[in-house]
Amino acid sequence: MFNFIPAIDRYIFRLVILPMLGVFAIAASLLLLDKMLRLFDFVATEGGPVGIVFKMLASLIPEYASLAIPLGLLLGILLAFRKLATSSELDVMRAVGLGYGRLLRVPYIITAVLMAVNVALVFYIQPVSRYYYEQLEYELRSGALGASIKVGEFTTLADRMALRIEQSEDDGRRLKGIFARASNSEGQVLSITAREGNFLATNDSPDTIILRLTDGTIVQDTGGEKSTPRVLSFTRHDLPIDLPRIEEFRDRGDAEREYILPELLSIGWSDNESEAKRDASQASFNFRLVEVVMMLLMPLLAVALAIPPKRSTSALGVFVSIVMVVAYHKVNQYGEDIAALGRVEPVVALWGPFLLFAALILWMYYRVAFVPGGQAIGALEAASAKMGKRVRKLFGRKKRSRLAGPAIEAAPAE
Repeated sequence: MFNFIPAIDRYIFRLVILPMLGVFAIAASLLLLDKMLRLFDFVATEGGPVGIVFKMLASLIPEYASLAIPLGLLLGILLAFRKLATSSELDVMRAVGLGYGRLLRVPYIITAVLMAVNVALVFYIQPVSRYYYEQLEYELRSGALGASIKVGEFTTLADRMALRIEQSEDDGRRLKGIFARASNSEGQVLSITAREGNFLATNDSPDTIILRLTDGTIVQDTGGEKSTPRVLSFTRHDLPIDLPRIEEFRDRGDAEREYILPELLSIGWSDNESEAKRDASQASFNFRLVEVVMMLLMPLLAVALAIPPKRSTSALGVFVSIVMVVAYHKVNQYGEDIAALGRVEPVVALWGPFLLFAALILWMYYRVAFVPGGQAIGALEAASAKMGKRVRKLFGRKKRSRLAGPAIEAAPAE
C-alpha cells in the first residue's frame, strides 16, 4: 500500500514511531497515576462519588498530553538514531550519500503532524478542559455532586440538622442505624432514631429531599423550662431536608490559561482592558506559542544527542535530552510568570530563552552533522567515561579483597 514511499523512509518511520508511542504512554500514565492518588484522597475527604475521579482525570489528559508530546517526539527520534548509530547502519547510510537532512525527512513530517495536534491542544482543547476540571472540583467541594453520608460520623445536612448512621448499603441509598437531630429558630429540637431509611427526591422542589425513616422513635423537646419532651413511635416517617443553596460556578476566564486563542488575542491587544490583564494574556499567548515552535528543533536536538562516541554505547545523551527539555520548560514557566506581572516584556521573557536554546541546539547539531568526528557533548562523554572507569575500578578492588580474604584464612599455617 505504501510502496511509493522509499524503503529508507519506511524503515526510519518504524524506528521512530514505536519508542515515541511508548514514551507517550509511559509519560501520560505516570502523570495520571500521580494525580489519581491525590484525587482519590481529595474525593474521599469531600465524600463524593468515586466516578468523579475518572471524569477529573479525563479533563486533565489534554494538559498532560501537551507535555508528553514534545518529550515523546524527542525520545522517539533520539532512540531511533541511536539504534542506527550503535548498529553501524548510520555509517553505511552516510557512506552511500544519505546526509542527516535526508534522514530527518520522516521525523520532520511526524513533527509537523504533532505540532498541529499540540496547537489544537494548547490553544483550544486544554483551556476548555481545564475549566471543566475546575468546575468539577467546585461542585465536589460545594456538594452539588451529592456528597455521601460518612458512616459513624455526624454529617451536617443543613444549618440546623445533623445525621449519623451506623451502616450504609447499596452505594448509600439504604441507611441503617439512623440518628437525626433537627432544631428550628424557636428552640424546638427533634431527636429521631430509626432502624433504617433512604433518601427520596421530590418533584415539587429540587432544593428539598425526603429522608424516609422506618421503625423508629421521635423525641420532641419544645424548649420550655417546665415542658416535658414528647415521645412518639412510628413505622414510617418522612423527614424533609432543605439542601443548602449552591451558587452557580463562575464563567470561564478566571485565569488566562482558560482562554482560547481568539480570546487571548482579543484581550492581549485590546485598549479596553487593564494593563495587568493585557500583560497576563500576552504572556500566556507567547508561552503557548513558544512551546509549540520549540518542537521544530526537537529532531535536531535528538540527532545531536543520539550519536555516541565511536566504540561506545553510552546512553548519556538520553539523560541530557530529558534534562534539557524539562529545564527549558521550567524556564518558560518562570518567564510567563514574570511577564504576567509586567516586570519583563513577554517577547523578551519567553523568546529570549528560546533564541539561546535554539542557538545551542543548532551548534550541537552542526558539531555532529558537519564536523568530522564531532560530538555535541564530547566533554560530558569523556568525563562520564572516566567516572565510570573509576567506579568500576573501585568496586573491582572491593570484590577482589572479599574473594582474597577467605583464601588467606584457609591457608595452613607452617
